[in-house]
Parts: sequence; C-alpha cells; structure tokens
Amino acid sequence: MRTVPISGRAIAAIVLSSTVISATAQARQIVPTATAPDTTIMGRGFGHGRGLSQYGAQGAALAGKPVKQILDFYYPGTTAGKATGSIRVRVSADTTDGVRVGAVNKLSVRSFATGKVYVLPKASTRNQWSVDPNGEHGTKLSSYDAKTKKWTLYKTFTGMAQFEGPAVIGLILPSGAVRRYRGALRAIDVSGTHLDTVNVVPLEYYLRGVVPREAVSSWRPAALQAQAVAARTYSVFHRDRASSKAYDLCDTTSCQVYGGYDSEETSTNSAIAATAGQIRLYKGKPIIAEFSSSNGGATATGDVPYQLMKADGWDAYPKNGNPNVTWTVTRSAADMQSVFAVGSIRYVRVLKRSGVGPGGGRALTIEAVGSKGKRVLTADQVRIRLHLKSGWISFPARKLDMPTSVVEEPGR
Repeated sequence: MRTVPISGRAIAAIVLSSTVISATAQARQIVPTATAPDTTIMGRGFGHGRGLSQYGAQGAALAGKPVKQILDFYYPGTTAGKATGSIRVRVSADTTDGVRVGAVNKLSVRSFATGKVYVLPKASTRNQWSVDPNGEHGTKLSSYDAKTKKWTLYKTFTGMAQFEGPAVIGLILPSGAVRRYRGALRAIDVSGTHLDTVNVVPLEYYLRGVVPREAVSSWRPAALQAQAVAARTYSVFHRDRASSKAYDLCDTTSCQVYGGYDSEETSTNSAIAATAGQIRLYKGKPIIAEFSSSNGGATATGDVPYQLMKADGWDAYPKNGNPNVTWTVTRSAADMQSVFAVGSIRYVRVLKRSGVGPGGGRALTIEAVGSKGKRVLTADQVRIRLHLKSGWISFPARKLDMPTSVVEEPGR
C-alpha cells in the first residue's frame, strides 16, 4: 500500500469499512486529494542590513541626533574625509545603439581621438543630434530635421565622442521620453555594433540625482545629510576601483539609484550642500559605505571592521514611518518545493540565528524537511530564491487540523 504524505491543513481521511461483506472482502482506504498549503513567512528589515539604515537615520534625526553621531553609529571606527572630482555613470535606460540628445544652445561634441571640441550649429528645424557606431571602433554624428523627418550625416570620428556644453542635456530614450542630465553624455564602445551611454558628471551634481531616489525627500535634514555622505563615500570607493573601466557605477539598485537632473529636490540639494565633499574613511581610505532601507532592529556584520553587528533602536523609532520593521508574506507549496527540493514540505525552521536583535536576531541557516529528506540553506539563499525583503525571517508553526486531546466515546 502506498502511503500519502500528510501536510498542514490537508490531512487525508482514512475510512475503513466496518461491515464484513464476504470472506474475500477487504477494507479499503479512501484518500481524498489534498491541496498543499501556503507557507507563512515573517520577516524584519529590507535589505542586507550592513552600514546605514535609511529609516534608522530618520529615526535618529527625529530623536535629535546630528549627522556626525548618525554616521559614527552606522560606520563605527571611521573618520571624516574629503573628496572631489567626477563620476561616470552608465545610463541603463538607454538601450539604443547610439546616444541621441535634444538640440540646445551651446551643445558641443568632443572627439576622444583628437580631443577637439565642435560647437554644433543651430537650425530652427534641427531638433536632435545622435552619435552612432561607424565601422569597427568609430562613431558618426548626425542631425535630425523635424520638418523633412530625415537624418543627415554631419561628421565622422575615428573613436568615441561625447555631448557636452550646456548645464543640462536631454537624453532621448528608446520610448521617445527625454531624461535630463548635468555634465556630459558619452558614447562608449562595447561589443558588437552598439554604444553604451555614460553620464560624466561632477560628484556633487551626481549626488543630486541619487539622494532623493535613495531617501525620502521630506525626511529630517540630518537623515538626508547622512544619506548624502554615505552615497558620496560609496561613489568614491567604487570610482577608485574602476579606473580601467569605461564607467564607475550603474544607475540602478545594483549600485545606487540615479535619476539625473529630473530627480533633484530642494531638500536633498540642501543636504548635499551642507555636507559638501564629506566622505568616511577607514585607515585613510574611503570605505564601502553600504546602506539599506531597514535593518529590522540590528545592523548586520560584514567583511570589514566597520560593519559590526549591534542592536539598533533607531530603525523602529516612533513616527519614523518605517514600513519594513516587520512584515509577513506567503509563498506557495510549489515555491517552497522548488527552493528546497525535498519533495512535499513537512516543515521549515530556522536552525541558527545571529543572537543580536529581536527574536534571537537575524536568521543564518534554514532547514526544510520534506517527503524526500531534508536540506539546509543559508538565509541569504532563501531570501534570494523566494524574493524576500531580507534574510531576517521566521516560519510560524502551523496549527494542527486535528484535535490533540483524546475524546472517549460514549459507553466506554
């Protein structure tokens, strides 16, 4: 007889015949089809938890703490430093083959092969310019006439080129939408007949497009200032390690979210100006100033001395509006089985925690037991595969669907 796994609320009812029909009659099992239940997952925080908690910085600011105290708490053992210069940011939204911009006064193009700068002519009907691939490693510059709706070749270059000159340049995206950037818009050579777009922008102007995308612009000044210093430091850390590459950072959550000129806000511009040039150093070098939305109540340890594990009372400080202190999600039985590959899941539990923070701290290892055995994964593996906000998770015990007490039948 094949045994049917019993899981959660789905418990197979076994009905045995109590009437003897004949000498050859046998009792039969009737096993209804069972539907595997969802798994509830409770969690804390949003992100890796290393370094600055963005909501924690707001909590500290609400508590009246100045920016220096906030930075000292989240980056212990670091000191203040200064940085200037520019940042090269790859614009991920521009998936066209070239770099196309709107025509504007003082627009110029620079050839990297010769270093020569050409001021582009103006015309009432010429409303776009584009640098596109030309041959193996060359480029060509063309203009678009809105009246005739035709592109006209203007100049060719033996290497790459960039648009520069105006305070703000409008980049035309594949959809036709225009996104404005300070600094220069550079074409960089990549494999195949395609050019990537890189925004080369002064560091302080770059931050103007980052801080309002990474923090909430209505937050207290000290919180926005802490974010500005963290973002500036993070940028310089990566710039120092990207000298041989065509760009320093991307503009997505894989690096820092950057929206260019159109993202700028007065409050965040003020925070950037108030901390102009300030970065954080460890032993005289820029730190990897990581940050995340919420650490859930304790910072996470990392690979460097200034990433320590300690309780954080600011992350859930009253009225800081943190929606990620605690959260609950459900994942289907199919999702859970796909992640752990142990067949029908019987239970999942946290084997080991960090020991710092609410509920015993951040989860480290997770065990799943199923019909085909058991498997242990790290909390980060589970977080990634189940698309969770963080690895600080727990699995509440399911309620049994049958009574656990013995009920005597009448007459016994």
